[in-house]
Amino acid sequence: MELSETIYHLLINAGMSLIGFLICLNIIPKFSEMFMRANLSGMDLSKKSKIRIPEAMGVICGAVFLVIMFLFIPVPFYKHLADPTNAKFPHHEYIEYIAALLSICCMIFLGFADDVLALKWRHKLWLPTMASLPLLMVYFVNFNSTIIIVPKPFRALFGFDVNLGLFYYLYMGMLAVFCTNAINIFSGVNGLETGQSFIIAVSVLIFNFLELLGDCRAAHVFSAYFMLPYTAVCAALLYHNWYPSRVFVGDTFCYFSGMTFAVVAILGHFSKTMLLFFLPQVANFVYSLPQLFRFIHCPRHRLPQYDPKNDKVGMSFTRFKTSELKPLGYLCLRVFNLFGVVHIRERVGEDGAYTECNNLTLICLVLKFLGPLHERTLVIVLLSLQVMCSCVAFGIRYQLAKMFYDV
Repeated sequence: MELSETIYHLLINAGMSLIGFLICLNIIPKFSEMFMRANLSGMDLSKKSKIRIPEAMGVICGAVFLVIMFLFIPVPFYKHLADPTNAKFPHHEYIEYIAALLSICCMIFLGFADDVLALKWRHKLWLPTMASLPLLMVYFVNFNSTIIIVPKPFRALFGFDVNLGLFYYLYMGMLAVFCTNAINIFSGVNGLETGQSFIIAVSVLIFNFLELLGDCRAAHVFSAYFMLPYTAVCAALLYHNWYPSRVFVGDTFCYFSGMTFAVVAILGHFSKTMLLFFLPQVANFVYSLPQLFRFIHCPRHRLPQYDPKNDKVGMSFTRFKTSELKPLGYLCLRVFNLFGVVHIRERVGEDGAYTECNNLTLICLVLKFLGPLHERTLVIVLLSLQVMCSCVAFGIRYQLAKMFYDV
């Protein structure tokens, strides 16, 4: 495909995305009442006025996104569709497009089911795995390339490349699970889920546009086809979800976002770069591991604690019996305490049998170092961190990578 034709397709996609943004911006408030009547609502706990607002509004964005992508299907293939013989129809590209939409569609459905049924964490790990199967099957049929290039310092040991075989598919499946859940656990303040997703999407788009003249142009064009409408609907939801939030996005949005990022990373062949854009989410996940694996007690919600007197949020804490703390949990607390990244209160309670520590989230870690903040200030700090990490990711991708690969 010629570059001029590619730009033409991208402009059409951008125009449809703009229309999707305007539609999403207008229909979200109109659906709010319907969601409230269906009892799909939640309390915003970090406000003085405890009012219920609609949640799971991510399903609206997901639906608009799918409509845009369905209507866009004929555009990249119009020349082939106009050919009555269809002799050179790019079936492999078409199948990639359809399989990607199938995986995203499944994840939106499963995310909405989670919002309605409040599924348990063990179910949340399996859902993206199942939804990613069509994607992995298409990758197997179209590419089946499981070879990775070995970094320069290790080529004396392993050679120029290594075939990972089945482990590569396991890695891609785990990437889908990570992306969908990483956004979900890095949440708790107005605008954070949509804000971080919007910044990651813009970062991916910038990366795609920088690579349009490279050797892998087709893969980055494919990614841009998905990222443009996603960025548009995400921006519309961010407008309504920004402090003070008028809607909650729900798990639907987190799953929809994570699977969209996983789809373009896998089929666009830049999964390592995608993980660089997820640096804050990776840090939050690593920091949260002791609670996620139940070495330390993990409450269902780890929201920051709201103080109505000064209208600020601070660290939230989890309490557990000291005698019931698992050895690995004790080790994690000691290591975190050694590096000063956890606040521990020992011998609390009437009989001194309990220990408290802050919930192990990046939000609480920021609040530990900066102290209590207004919710709007907190989310601006966290999103500024996301932007800085994207800048670091570009530095690693285009500068540091030269030390390890033949860029």
